[in-house]
Amino acid sequence: MAFGLNRVQLIGRLGADVTVNHLTSGGRVANLSIATDESYIDKSGQKVDKTEWHRVVTFQPGLVEVMERHARKGRLVYVDGKLQTRPWRRDGEDADRFSTEILLAPGGRLQFLDKRADSATAGPNPQDLPS
Repeated sequence: MAFGLNRVQLIGRLGADVTVNHLTSGGRVANLSIATDESYIDKSGQKVDKTEWHRVVTFQPGLVEVMERHARKGRLVYVDGKLQTRPWRRDGEDADRFSTEILLAPGGRLQFLDKRADSATAGPNPQDLPS
């Protein structure tokens, strides 16, 4: 029996408004770019600020809808998902490329942490999903 844990939790700011694309299957996919910041003191005693960028994706209809309404550049968000690496190929290319991203699958969570009037929470809770 194999055991493992694949879980990613981030708090950061959205680097751009959400992008939502329609799939040939009729579903939709939402993509976010989240920046997380950290700082440290280097060997010379200088403070160094570092930003890491993270791609977040979901196919969950309720989350896509919430992101479409509320996910705007600069918003502070909490994300709880899992890491996935998927292959993709550009038209006319023979070799696969790979993207690593955080997937908000069933059980994943997105929460807006800033105090804006249109703040919302999305996740596995039934009240977060459209009826």
